[in-house]
Amino acid sequence: MLKGNVPILATAFDKLGNVDFTSIEKLVRFLLNQGIDGLALFGNASEGYALTSGEKEALFHCVKRLTGNLPLVAAAGGASSAVAIEDINRVKQWGAQVAMVNPPSVVKPGPDEIFHFYRDICHACDIEIMIQDAPMMTGVTIPVATLVKLCQAFAAIKYIKVEQPPTTLKITALKNALGDSVGLFGGLNAGFLYEELRRGVIGTMPACEFPDVINAILRAFPRSEQEAQAQFYRYLPFLRYGVQPGIGVAIHKTVLHKAGIFATDYVREPAKLIDDITRDELQNLTAALPLAVFGASQ
Repeated sequence: MLKGNVPILATAFDKLGNVDFTSIEKLVRFLLNQGIDGLALFGNASEGYALTSGEKEALFHCVKRLTGNLPLVAAAGGASSAVAIEDINRVKQWGAQVAMVNPPSVVKPGPDEIFHFYRDICHACDIEIMIQDAPMMTGVTIPVATLVKLCQAFAAIKYIKVEQPPTTLKITALKNALGDSVGLFGGLNAGFLYEELRRGVIGTMPACEFPDVINAILRAFPRSEQEAQAQFYRYLPFLRYGVQPGIGVAIHKTVLHKAGIFATDYVREPAKLIDDITRDELQNLTAALPLAVFGASQ
């Protein structure tokens, strides 16, 4: 079962905007050396929305070659169930163990349409499904009752990534209704990880430049909630800084570039580069915190 620290892999680009596989390999090796429980590709922090199908396939195979049997989660989906089924089956063929699927968002669905969308996927795809409940990104809210109904109806739905603030309240409602039958993951760059662990999540899916921080919190929690809380509070300003809409991707890449893992901090539009003041603020944050990424550029 997927659990623990499952970061979202950032996508490196060269100065011309092409995928930089050398930098991506450096990042994957860094993550493996730190110890992760799985790896997610093509999510929002991966700029998956800005990658072509060919780039995604090449990127997936590059990562798979390095990670071996490590569970791989691939964000897949579409604006209709027909499009989503094709995309999900594609990542399954590449070797993904889990498909992370947002509800359709071009035409905003209601609860019935959301149910029909995931029903069609579960009937047509032979892969474990993670529902990504991220209304700040999609503009679509999935009610707790709909999520419960889906999980009880379709065994293929194994996980929910809960990213609707306040995540804590939704996690508790889902946990009360579903128990341990479905694995709940936190997101939002682990900005509520301590509280989410207390509510019963089995893991988190943050950005990828601080696996050591996430590991420290996850390992401390079972033996001492106080220790986990102290670790979390120490790094909370940094976690919070990386979840800002529009510039979050650039913040993650700036850290990776500064660490020497990425050759550039290039982002594809519509993501934005950060300005000099933001860069200085990030420098002040990271200078005050020990982060393994700054000693692991090779």
